[in-house]
Amino acid sequence: MSYCTLAVVGNFTYPSTSTSNPSPKVSISNSIQRRKEFVSLLKNCKDANQILPIHAKIIRTGHDQDPFILFELLRLSSTLSSVNYASTIFQLVHNPNVFLYTALIDGFVSAGSYSDGISLYFQMINRFIVPDKYVITSVLKACGSRFALREGKEVHCQASKLGLSSNRSITMKLMEFYGKCGEFDDARKVFDKMTERDVVASTIVINCFLDHGLVEQAIEVFDRVRVKDTVCWTAMIDGLVRNGEMNMALEMFREMQKENMRPNEVTIVCVLSACSQLGALELGRWVHSYIAKHHRIELNHFVGGALISMYSRCGDIDEAERIFAIMKERNVITYNLMISGLAMHGKSIQAIEIFRGMIKQGLLPTSVTFVAILNACSHGGLVNLGLEMFHSMSRDYGIPPQIEHYGCIVDLLGRVGHLKEAYNFIQNMEIAPDHVMLGSLLSACKIHGNFELGEQVARILMNHGVVDSGTYVLLANVYASSGKWKEAAQIRAKMKEGGIQKEPGCSSIEVNNEIHEFLLGDLRHPQKEKIYNKLEELNQVLKEAGHIPATDAVLHDIEDWEKEQALAIHSERLAICYGLISTKPCTTIRVVKNLRVCDDCHSMIKLIAKITGRKIVVRDRKRFHHFENGNCSCGDYW
Repeated sequence: MSYCTLAVVGNFTYPSTSTSNPSPKVSISNSIQRRKEFVSLLKNCKDANQILPIHAKIIRTGHDQDPFILFELLRLSSTLSSVNYASTIFQLVHNPNVFLYTALIDGFVSAGSYSDGISLYFQMINRFIVPDKYVITSVLKACGSRFALREGKEVHCQASKLGLSSNRSITMKLMEFYGKCGEFDDARKVFDKMTERDVVASTIVINCFLDHGLVEQAIEVFDRVRVKDTVCWTAMIDGLVRNGEMNMALEMFREMQKENMRPNEVTIVCVLSACSQLGALELGRWVHSYIAKHHRIELNHFVGGALISMYSRCGDIDEAERIFAIMKERNVITYNLMISGLAMHGKSIQAIEIFRGMIKQGLLPTSVTFVAILNACSHGGLVNLGLEMFHSMSRDYGIPPQIEHYGCIVDLLGRVGHLKEAYNFIQNMEIAPDHVMLGSLLSACKIHGNFELGEQVARILMNHGVVDSGTYVLLANVYASSGKWKEAAQIRAKMKEGGIQKEPGCSSIEVNNEIHEFLLGDLRHPQKEKIYNKLEELNQVLKEAGHIPATDAVLHDIEDWEKEQALAIHSERLAICYGLISTKPCTTIRVVKNLRVCDDCHSMIKLIAKITGRKIVVRDRKRFHHFENGNCSCGDYW
């Protein structure tokens, strides 16, 4: 290697050309031939080990300053070896040109070293090297990823002065940069200045808006796109799903179908995710049949996992198991989804069998795997096995327990009524409990009637600082359950003062591929009269069958008859009644509720299933309940 005196510039070391030893003289024709040879060798490299001997030969033959060879060497080193090795090579270049800077900046960006890429760019500018469109595009990506607004704006100014700001590639990166930095007005200005605002540019702007929750603005841009491609449709659907607009996402997918636009793998997964969230089983089944008909979409980990999740979360765990069984290849994520699905449905033993099968296959469990398996133990009341699994995490697999794993154990102990053990477990934890964990124990205290410990946990929660609406409601309910109406009222007053609103109970049901949502005492549905007539009819039949409303579930200081009325109009009952009047006899009714099913509704739904001969599947916040012949799959343990 030619030796030289090194001069430090910023974070990088550059060779000083004043004392460098010249490379051996070679003929021009021989040099060109050698250049072609080395470039060809470098392009054919498949791994990092092949680079070193070629690099050594480049140095020995005196071609270590050839810009063409150096460009390929820097590009390849950044890709196959490491950006540090590429940086070392760059430091020994006598007079790096813009292409060599671009190669290393690209390497930094690809490696996620965005700050180094930005720093190197401005060092290039300080050396009076004029940037081109390629290096500007690369550094704008770094600025966006690093949220470096000031530096990115400087690059934008430089591009404008050089007459490059209208370049298509730079324009695209500018929109992405401003979007990532939250500067939507600037992103929109760049977009509006484009002479041709095609679908690609529009999709970038749509993603910018959706990434920051600006759904209306994204829809506005989307509607203006005259010719939409699959990527544009998918970006819109994916963004709606990410922003919790599941119904809008499904409606967008239906519009996509009307336009005869073929979805791709990503579109399918996004739609399945929306179906999962809403419990839209029929639409999910249609998507599955679409996959089966169009063989270009494979049942890989990505799609197969989405199907398992969809069927699990929509209540058809048997179909989820079938998908899992026919998948040719399964990875740890696939196993995690299957274990989680079985846990939600109370199939704890099957979940454990899947876990053991995964271990036999040589797959190592992850932190997520243990959350899933501990949840399975919790739903099945498998205390000893759950504790053993918890201890095996660090002992056998070197996975330190996180707050989620500790929370699973507290939930497990609380569900079976081991409240004191759960409290002691929290006291002896290596990390501080969060409000979710404390809320879980408080809920268990309420369910098992240990109001003394419940009040103790409540005081800890109130001093915890971070308390959400659900925790406040739970606190009020604990006081109300023990007859302390004054304290319950104080909690509710505190909620009102803080502007904290209780999350309203909401239940949804899918009928004829449409999702119908109901709130407590909802009167918005066009068939409300038929729904309430059916509800009245059921109430009468249930009363004759001996059902006595569990008025203690209504935690307000009101008369019993008022409590009965309050229970009768719970959202899941309205959804079930709509299902009964809208579907054929023997059709399974599937309801999704955002909160835990109360004791009275649980008892009532068991009787409804028995009287009507229907199978009723309810997904609440915690798990699935399969009601059939007067029984529930949870065994009244939820």
